Amino acid sequence: MQLGVDSEHYDLLIIGGGINGAGIARDAAGRGLKVLLVEQNDLASATSSASTKLIHGGLRYLEYFEFRLVAEALAERETLLKIAPHIIWPLEFVLPHESHLRPAWMIRAGLFLYDHLGHRMLGFGSKSSLPMSKGVRLADNGYGAGLKPEFKRGFVYYDCWVDDARLVVLNARSAAAHGATIQTHTRFVSARREGGEWAATLNGERGIRTVRASAIVNAAGPWVRQVLDEALRIRLPATVRLVKGSHIVVPRIHEERHAFILQNPDRRVIFMIPYERQFTLVGTTDVPVTRDDYRAKISRKEIDYLCE
Repeated sequence: MQLGVDSEHYDLLIIGGGINGAGIARDAAGRGLKVLLVEQNDLASATSSASTKLIHGGLRYLEYFEFRLVAEALAERETLLKIAPHIIWPLEFVLPHESHLRPAWMIRAGLFLYDHLGHRMLGFGSKSSLPMSKGVRLADNGYGAGLKPEFKRGFVYYDCWVDDARLVVLNARSAAAHGATIQTHTRFVSARREGGEWAATLNGERGIRTVRASAIVNAAGPWVRQVLDEALRIRLPATVRLVKGSHIVVPRIHEERHAFILQNPDRRVIFMIPYERQFTLVGTTDVPVTRDDYRAKISRKEIDYLCE
């Protein structure tokens, strides 16, 4: 096996080729830093290609008074929609009203905030490119198609759908265009401090080699703690909580173009999103997983939960 030392020095070594790693690489390379990103598999091979495929502000977080989080996410949604309209586009959501879960005034107030919070982050006089939310009769315009007949009224609001894996690839390509080096099928083995910088050992298609970097970003997703413990040998008191958000794909539930956001009795919400023309994507769950279960699979209990 080839063993060597890379003669180049990098300002930033990024571990992980998901949306976080690719986005950081794009931003850093665009600021003039010399960047190396390594990914042990393909770009977007894990969580970043198995998402709910939404660019959204997090409507449900308003219930927990996370106003700044939602405002920042809404502003970023607007930015992404403007710079990548070929892979991100508006999606209409229908929220059927269930009065025993949340009163109508609470939902209306939350949607009003959702319509306007992002403007503060974008600057004075800015406007969202998406329509405002509204109350609707579900019998109108096919809004109730696929729902139980007892649902009579609801609300409509807008977020965005995204081709999640392609967004990762485009960020990586943009980073490369700004001078970043992107290496897939390259595993980060270990790193140690030497003379005020990092000497990192990589194992990839070029064999085992050592590269040097001023800083390392751990964007390894579910493997972030494994990188800390086994590769960097950094012990932190805080634990990393691993959860899986599972989806199921079912035959298309209705022919309309809108998605549904449904309220569950446990106060979580479930998305039902048109997917690949003939299917509907339903999710998600929120289930803790162990460190040894990185390739988590959906359980029968989760399937039953999503089909309630």
